[in-house]
Amino acid sequence: MSMPAPVYSLSPNPHQETVDFLRRLSSMLTGGRNAEVQQEAASLIETLSLRAASAEQRYQEQQEDHARNLELREVAELASDNLIAEVDSLKAEIELLKAQLADRISQACTHRNWFAEETLRAQVQAELAQEQLAAAHAELAEMRRPPPPETLDDSIAVVPMQSLQLARAQFDHLAEGFAKQGDVVSQTICEIGACTLDKALADNEPGRDSGPPQRLI
Repeated sequence: MSMPAPVYSLSPNPHQETVDFLRRLSSMLTGGRNAEVQQEAASLIETLSLRAASAEQRYQEQQEDHARNLELREVAELASDNLIAEVDSLKAEIELLKAQLADRISQACTHRNWFAEETLRAQVQAELAQEQLAAAHAELAEMRRPPPPETLDDSIAVVPMQSLQLARAQFDHLAEGFAKQGDVVSQTICEIGACTLDKALADNEPGRDSGPPQRLI
């Protein structure tokens, strides 16, 4: 079995002893080519040693820079992953907000259409109520017109009470419906018609002497 190679701890400059030896040997010679060769060899070894030490130092510095770069790269990759996750989360929130906005716009359009239809329906009912009120006024004016003197006696009623009461009930019904819908104008018109009929009914109560018939409008 071969013995393992011995391990020596190198000094900071392992070639310094060789350089010193060559220089001492050169100084012991009387001169000549051998002394110059030894001096040149000592200088060359010293120069190469310095270059080797410098190269080793640069290599260590590069290794340290490489380690720092790897660490910075890992930090940058982690930050990039976090930013990507945050961007994906923001995109999801934006899509959710867009969906909610579209839903609210759809609901607003539905409500607007419903209000438009209700407004149109209320206008139609108001016009119908005005027409009914005008017809009632015309009917009342016609009914309250006194008959010819030769046909008047105690057995003839000047105003038909049943017609007045029926018209009065219709105005109450219409006014109640408009009040529920919030249509104040149509409600007021119907209430005015009801008040007019109340006056007509009061003027035509049996046994009441109110003089000649009065005009309602």
